[in-house]
Amino acid sequence: MTKVLVYEYISAGGDAAAAARPEMLAMGRAMRDPVAGDLARIAGVEVTCVCAAGDTAAAPRAPSLTWRVPPRGHDAVAFVAEEAQRHDAVWVIAPETGGVLAALCGAVDASRWIGCDAAALQVAGSKRRTARHLAQAGIATTRAWSADAPLQADASAWVVKPDDGAGAIDTHVYDDFRVAESAFLARLGAQEPVTFEEWVEGDALSLSLLCTRGRAELLSVNWQHVNVTHGRLAYEGVTVGAIALDSLVGRACSELAQRVARALPGLAGFVGIDVVWHRERGPVVIEINPRVTCAYAGLAARLDTNLAARVLVAHREVQHEAYETAHDGAHDSTHDAAHDGGERICHVA
Repeated sequence: MTKVLVYEYISAGGDAAAAARPEMLAMGRAMRDPVAGDLARIAGVEVTCVCAAGDTAAAPRAPSLTWRVPPRGHDAVAFVAEEAQRHDAVWVIAPETGGVLAALCGAVDASRWIGCDAAALQVAGSKRRTARHLAQAGIATTRAWSADAPLQADASAWVVKPDDGAGAIDTHVYDDFRVAESAFLARLGAQEPVTFEEWVEGDALSLSLLCTRGRAELLSVNWQHVNVTHGRLAYEGVTVGAIALDSLVGRACSELAQRVARALPGLAGFVGIDVVWHRERGPVVIEINPRVTCAYAGLAARLDTNLAARVLVAHREVQHEAYETAHDGAHDSTHDAAHDGGERICHVA
């Protein structure tokens, strides 16, 4: 029997302020429940899903699914680290904001962690690092301000947003370059981890992928509903599978997914990429979401396959290969040492 822990940061009470916002709590549950439900349908798997007190009434039920309520105001990293010792695998859904996802990854042994590794999270956790890393691989990304290459006032609009943010929170769009620059410098001066980049004109899309060992399978190209009201960008949901995979856009996005996976081979499991389809440049990467996204629920309902089962199988295969490699290496070292020892004995004799 394989025991899997599912911990979604907001609905588990890891962030009380976010959980108090109905839209954030709803997004957390919308990602948590289908993952837990898919895992619970796998033969030989027992699932422990974490939720805050009072949040179990509408939670899905299954014979192999147990709901765990942590202490109110618990330390998420310490709680997950302790629970990980009682489970064979740990599937965490958490924002990159403030290094939360990376910290939770660091609390779990790599052999148990389902998802992107620490190196991939370090890159994907920062929009600036992501853009630089992908640009070095020849992948189209946004142009962001940096001290050695400040932006010029030659775009149609500019964006100031958290460098490690998620869900379009605190994201502002400016038509005036000087106003945008002033807002950026003010937030930078307030010690905010913020980025200032050009606005990319085009259609807002997201790609849903299954990644493993430097490869990616594009599951769907989704239409993102974003709205700009009085300069504030708002995320208003996603239409899953809005663009056919065999279309011109779909094929270009599939090629992009493969290139991103090769550039960041530590991407693993369910991964989302936010892109803008530019009329001339094609898909331009805005950010990588190295975790389950809101599109998972729609995909789980549309596809005939169990996505969580595929992620778990891939995780097991990688861990099995790592185990075999480690033991083969240990065997070779032991054999070499014994052989060398035998040679020394012969020489001495």
